[in-house]
Amino acid sequence: MTTTRWWWIRHSPVRNQEGRIYGRRDVACDLSDTDAIAALAAVLPEPAIWLSSPLSRARNTAEALAALRPGPRTALLIEPDLVEQDFGAWQNRPYAEITEELGGEKHPFWLAAAHMTPEGGESFADTLARVTAAVQRLAEAHEGRDIVAVSHAGVIRSAVAHALDLVPQAALRLTIDPLSLTRLDHLPKSNVWRVVTVNQKA
Repeated sequence: MTTTRWWWIRHSPVRNQEGRIYGRRDVACDLSDTDAIAALAAVLPEPAIWLSSPLSRARNTAEALAALRPGPRTALLIEPDLVEQDFGAWQNRPYAEITEELGGEKHPFWLAAAHMTPEGGESFADTLARVTAAVQRLAEAHEGRDIVAVSHAGVIRSAVAHALDLVPQAALRLTIDPLSLTRLDHLPKSNVWRVVTVNQKA
């Protein structure tokens, strides 16, 4: 049976943002935990298709992981649809400030309810729709391959939600930590997804 295996990785931690929403801001990540990066690199498949969000924290994490893999380096493909949720006017504002503004609208585990759209941005439900379309497109393009995708918490939540047919609000319950691995398998013949692991630390 042909299986397309997705190896989703959230980028390395982002530091010193002073409680502010960074979203699509191109902030640096901390790659100093070389033991964690090496442990994660050791479990990744060879060969594989390597994808990354356009943001540098994802690209740099992908490059650090790929540098530790045996064999020839695989070209890193930048996939715009794997970028983090666009928080629009909320970006670079303190989380606490947004929480105060939202009052009872806040989701208990996240910044806002899944269908709430910040001015000039997208809701988590919008992100889920965008990622779902991208994942299906990429799964078809790379059918039967291993795909290593380095991206963001919102994107990986969306991929898991798509695999499990979760509604957007339920998907916000998923925790996706930096440098965690989420494995999803796609069976193209039946278009069925299997969840192997979520938020695993190497």
